Amino acid sequence: MRLDVNTLFMVTIYVEAILGLLLLFAWAQNTNIYAVCWWGFAHLIRAASIVLFGMYGSLPDLITIDLANALLFTAFAVTWTGARVFDGRPVEPVYLVTGAVLWLLICRLPVLTDAVDIRALVASGIITCYTWLTAYEFWRGRSEPLVSRWPAVFMLFAHGALFLLRTPLAAMLPWSPGNKDVFASVWMTVLSFEALLFTISIAFILLAMAKERAELRQRTAAMVDPLTGIANRRAFLQDAAALTKRHNGDPRPTAVLLIDLDHFKSINDRFGHALGDRVLEVFADAARQALRTSDLIGRLGGEEFAAVLRDANRDKAMAVAERLREAFAVAAQDVDGRPVCATVSIGLACCEAPALDVPELMAQADQALYFAKERGRNRVEVASLDMVIAGRRGDTPTATAIAALVEKKRRLSAISSWIRVEG
Repeated sequence: MRLDVNTLFMVTIYVEAILGLLLLFAWAQNTNIYAVCWWGFAHLIRAASIVLFGMYGSLPDLITIDLANALLFTAFAVTWTGARVFDGRPVEPVYLVTGAVLWLLICRLPVLTDAVDIRALVASGIITCYTWLTAYEFWRGRSEPLVSRWPAVFMLFAHGALFLLRTPLAAMLPWSPGNKDVFASVWMTVLSFEALLFTISIAFILLAMAKERAELRQRTAAMVDPLTGIANRRAFLQDAAALTKRHNGDPRPTAVLLIDLDHFKSINDRFGHALGDRVLEVFADAARQALRTSDLIGRLGGEEFAAVLRDANRDKAMAVAERLREAFAVAAQDVDGRPVCATVSIGLACCEAPALDVPELMAQADQALYFAKERGRNRVEVASLDMVIAGRRGDTPTATAIAALVEKKRRLSAISSWIRVEG
């Protein structure tokens, strides 16, 4: 088989159609990622445009040039729209057809009827604009950790740049009104071959992006508390174990907060579980605002939360805990029009030693938390040596506190074992 442009056209038609159908099939397996559907239709539209291009000379130029280019521009616009949908941006119906409409209007201008160079410049510019817009959309979403995003950005930018070369190359092609053999140039063969390679590569990269996102969301769902949106127990313990390893190489003052919503059962009994869930969401929002992005925050279960503050001495950790307590008290004063007046009690333990033992800090913070509960709630207590000794003796002020402390110790022992194994 001779590698000429006619052969490449036939191969490209089949490849575009097959890739389009494969992308639509992949979308049918996971209909949550609508962008794959857009990209599948983009390939099918591009295949239709190439079919019309391949009929050049046997059908009027209105079909094989004007209409074919309009479909081609629409295909690139659909790819760009898929990139917008992929990152949760709205569809722009006007811009979706702007390129095709602009081209058809230009083709109707008498002055440009025989101006092949200018028409080639316009066509290349439209394709380049859509291609670079697609690359820009992927670049805008770079905060999402998808490795496949970067080769997609590079390939789209490079392909758009190559399209700009078509204009100077057009002057070298035999595109005069008297010469219909526009496919005789070696440049057209090279550019057609590049387009074929690009369409295959970008289809697989886009599919890889969709697959990577699906896997990322599955991992995230397994590590995030669905109600509050913060780390669940498993993720928090894993992050705490990783922080322990990092601390060994770079010791910094570290503090642990154990947080418990006051009278949460009473809130559920008075206002219902739906409002109780809203209170938990309000607390999570207050915690995000009060803590730094480098701090760890997680929901251990029920109304119990924990936080690890790296590079925070006693005074700084106390200030953060007080800020969190006050912020939540203000935010939970009125929830969805109901006078909830929810508060939290916080136990705090600090470590400024070179060795970090998160389970031990959590046990100390647990002692401080129960002292905060016994001393009136809605307060922050810092773990002290007396608290630790009292906790080990079981000298808590009430029998209820003793029973609760025994249960807490049992659960913290399980947490300690998990962290030590992971650490």
